[in-house]
Amino acid sequence: MPGPYDLSHRKLAESLAGEPDFRVRQVWDGLYRRVLPVAELSDLPLSLRARLAADPAFRPALATELRSVADGGQTVKWGWRLRDGAIVEAVLMHYPDRATVCVSTQAGCAMACRFCATGQAGFTRHLSAGEILEQVAAAIAEARPRRVANVVFMGMGEPLANYDPLWAAVERLHADFGISARHLTVSTVGLVPGMRRLAKESLPVNLAVSLHAANDELRNRLVPINKRWPLAAVMAACREYQGRKGRRLSFEWALIDGVNDRPRDADELAELTRPLGAHVNLIPLNPTPGFPTRGSPPAQVRAFRDLLVGQGVNATIRRNRGTDIDAACGQLAGHAATAGPATVALRTIRRSRVAN
Repeated sequence: MPGPYDLSHRKLAESLAGEPDFRVRQVWDGLYRRVLPVAELSDLPLSLRARLAADPAFRPALATELRSVADGGQTVKWGWRLRDGAIVEAVLMHYPDRATVCVSTQAGCAMACRFCATGQAGFTRHLSAGEILEQVAAAIAEARPRRVANVVFMGMGEPLANYDPLWAAVERLHADFGISARHLTVSTVGLVPGMRRLAKESLPVNLAVSLHAANDELRNRLVPINKRWPLAAVMAACREYQGRKGRRLSFEWALIDGVNDRPRDADELAELTRPLGAHVNLIPLNPTPGFPTRGSPPAQVRAFRDLLVGQGVNATIRRNRGTDIDAACGQLAGHAATAGPATVALRTIRRSRVAN
């Protein structure tokens, strides 16, 4: 059964058969412009609110919410239980005047990257466009009065492996939620056909490639999909994307102690990325139970950045947020309620429906 954000305006009108057109417009406006749960659509008569509340598609789903103590509650992780029992996670990051939400496109992930908790968990299923959009809707409601300025498809799953729902969500975020395509970022581990398809789309979204190694031997071990689409193919797709969109590419690099943080790794990475003028995000590897190797220590992270900058690469170190609630990069695994009460504040919320 589709949720409310899976419905086009026409389908919503059909689901509200018998209601006048202006009521359909009010519901649509409430969902997409004001982004409110049904119970708070005060311009609707009680009878219609009751009708929507009785519809399983509009019923609030139970969700767990974890707030990071380490940054004063400014990083929030939600775990939403889908109708089939799977759990997906989304992360909202507050900043002084804005917010960024990191959303999932799949329950689990089939890419099997060794250092990623989602990859260790395996693949369950794709999300629908509506299930993706509902994560954003919940973030918009929670962030007020801040605005959600950026949506990053970097949560659970490989976005380009769920291409059609992903792109439908992108188009709806742009057209119905009013979020500029330039504030939408799609991440990929290097699914070349999806990258080429994305390059041909009309909206100029940002592309971030999770690289983590700059030679095929190491990348085959860290990112198994590299055996199917090796670095030469990935970089060719990057050049095609940049040529068509004129947008600066980003590369993600999780720094693993003694594995990909050596001077020769920096040299190889600089050789790949410098011709593209790309931005490199350096991310100290976050701990996951299934990968014993630790992240590079802070001094080594800074040294690696300095080596890249010294070779003309635009490289920055990403601040890890939400590590104490397993909300940082590579830590989402679909078990949001497992963190201990000593490190997080945990409560059940029913305000917004994010999964049917």
